[in-house]
Amino acid sequence: MAGGKKFIEAKNKVDHSKLYSLNEAFSLLEETKTAKFDESVEVAVKLGIDPRQANQQVRGAIVLPHGLGKKIKVLVFTKGEKVKEAEDAGADYVGAEDLIEKITKENWLGFDVVIATPDIMGLVGKLGKFLGPRGLMPSPKVGTVTFDIERAVRESKAGRIEFKNDKGGVVHAPFGKISFGASKLRENFLMLMDNLLKMKPPSSKGAFIRKVVVSNTMGPGIKVDFVSIREALKGLEAAA
Repeated sequence: MAGGKKFIEAKNKVDHSKLYSLNEAFSLLEETKTAKFDESVEVAVKLGIDPRQANQQVRGAIVLPHGLGKKIKVLVFTKGEKVKEAEDAGADYVGAEDLIEKITKENWLGFDVVIATPDIMGLVGKLGKFLGPRGLMPSPKVGTVTFDIERAVRESKAGRIEFKNDKGGVVHAPFGKISFGASKLRENFLMLMDNLLKMKPPSSKGAFIRKVVVSNTMGPGIKVDFVSIREALKGLEAAA
């Protein structure tokens, strides 16, 4: 397989039975990059929730301090005076029935974020089978159903990410590019983890964070010791 040798070499650098400290893990991210392109860096967090329970769902959105390092294409469903607001804010696509028809008839998905004003959600709801499986359906919970279009578009362009648990109780999220370097990636990562910790459902019992694994797009998973993450977050609180 293409790149197989490089991946095996990268994998051999990681002890999969070990929990790495935060600093060790981010050093390994640099050492285990294998692709010629600028790989995204991602985290998978196993949560102590029962994903079958409606009151234990975890879903949120944040603007990372250093963004995601890529151009985000934003689609806005709206009408009237909000059209100009969306365009002035930098939205890539703005419309209503015309865009809905393009998506349903052409299966067009050339965008990364979908925002909608509340008055048009009756129409957008028809796109559930197209946008839902890809995590693109607008939602008031993460601020993508709003009349404050300017803010929503600007935050999305700046590197706003949405996250939610899957059926296995795992949250997957990107938090930058390997070219950011360890310091900026660490800051993005800690902001994401801090927000995630604050979202523990009251009905969730025991440890909320069960496992944390970081990786490059094409690299092996690196297990991170949560104790070191918690200590880093305490250090940030003390410095604030």
